[in-house]
Amino acid sequence: MKKFYLRTMGCQMNDHDSEVIRGLLLSQGYDETEEAEEADLILYNTCCVRENPERKVYGNMMNYKRLKEARPNLIIGICGCMTQQKEELQNILAQLPHVDLVFGTHNIHRLPELLARAEGGERVVEVWDEAPYDEEGQDFRESLPVERGHRLKAFVNIIYGCTNFCTYCIVPYVRGKEHSRLPESIIAEVSGLVEAGYKEVTLLGQNVNAYGKDLSIDTSFSRLLAELNAIEGLQRIRFTTSHPRDMGPDLINALASLEKVCEHLHLPVQAGSSTVLRRMNRGYTRESYLELVRQVRQAVPGIAITTDIIVGFPGETEEDFAETLSLVEEVRFDSAFTFIYSPREGTPAARLPDQVPEEIKKERIYRLIELQNRISSEYIQSMVGTHQEVLVESTDDQGLVGRTRTNRQVHFAGSEQLLGELVTVEITEAGTWTLRGKIVQPQG
Repeated sequence: MKKFYLRTMGCQMNDHDSEVIRGLLLSQGYDETEEAEEADLILYNTCCVRENPERKVYGNMMNYKRLKEARPNLIIGICGCMTQQKEELQNILAQLPHVDLVFGTHNIHRLPELLARAEGGERVVEVWDEAPYDEEGQDFRESLPVERGHRLKAFVNIIYGCTNFCTYCIVPYVRGKEHSRLPESIIAEVSGLVEAGYKEVTLLGQNVNAYGKDLSIDTSFSRLLAELNAIEGLQRIRFTTSHPRDMGPDLINALASLEKVCEHLHLPVQAGSSTVLRRMNRGYTRESYLELVRQVRQAVPGIAITTDIIVGFPGETEEDFAETLSLVEEVRFDSAFTFIYSPREGTPAARLPDQVPEEIKKERIYRLIELQNRISSEYIQSMVGTHQEVLVESTDDQGLVGRTRTNRQVHFAGSEQLLGELVTVEITEAGTWTLRGKIVQPQG
């Protein structure tokens, strides 16, 4: 049996694309291996949001070259967001001549045919500018086999692409315009997952709040949440990512009123300065973001709010950065993904004047991380002594592992028979990122 080795970089959308790729390869008779040295096919699903992941791809691909030299029949492939950039695609083809197979984000369904051609000795390069849709306007991926990475939790795409065009972001250019799935298709998928034993779903989109706006039917993201909340047997609903500009009272009400929707909101702010936000084309101000957070916290006490923050955007002054720090202090995010601004070829921000020197970017991000780590530590320490509903997801060498509704990982002793169950856990100890506890009520 042939074996494949699959590496994935980037966001949950890429993770889910890899689940589809894995399903396709298994259906073609391949088996998966965790060791590249054992593989007949090495496939890298790439990310292009920042420069560092791209550099890693080239580094790893050069390492795989020696495997190709030892075993000429080995097929090496690159797919995903990097290949959708025309200039980067040319770099891949020129700098990595040992790569046999290249495809993009829009033609994953073509993998079996493309792989067969590569196995026949052809160097196969096929990258489409747009995704194909059927006569009903639905995405091709809905009918593809999926080999999910977890047996209790599942990713479910609800909207593809993005049309926000933030000035720093390459995603709209590599993922295409927004395209919502029909609600009945999503409901059918989630219902099927529940029947198969899944307890939790995470709804995916570059901007889930925009769900339904491109459809000709009367629907919305909040309405979809209500319909999924009614599915018997489903225990938890999560979603990512929310754009602050498109978050209205209906979604806040859904967070507050739908019992299966978890009290965790990922709400990227990106910067705390209205001046920087305007240059980013984010569509909201510092003040409107803070007001939105106030409304969410008022409606859902105890909700965990996480975020993304970019440091060193072109033209960011020390005063602008100070506003970011003060916003972090005011909001008190549960956690934050922090990034140094990385120019992306083809985006408006890459052409802006006043690019911030790298040493200033690094100094600022260290200050931001230090602040957020302190806030995150205070937050997690405050959970000691509380009782939390935990979905038991897996085991480790010390017992059971699960997550709270606010998405904090908890370790505790218990029987493997509790896998997939909701239990009440008293938090007894807080580490840097995880919690320890003891079961006080086996069933939620």
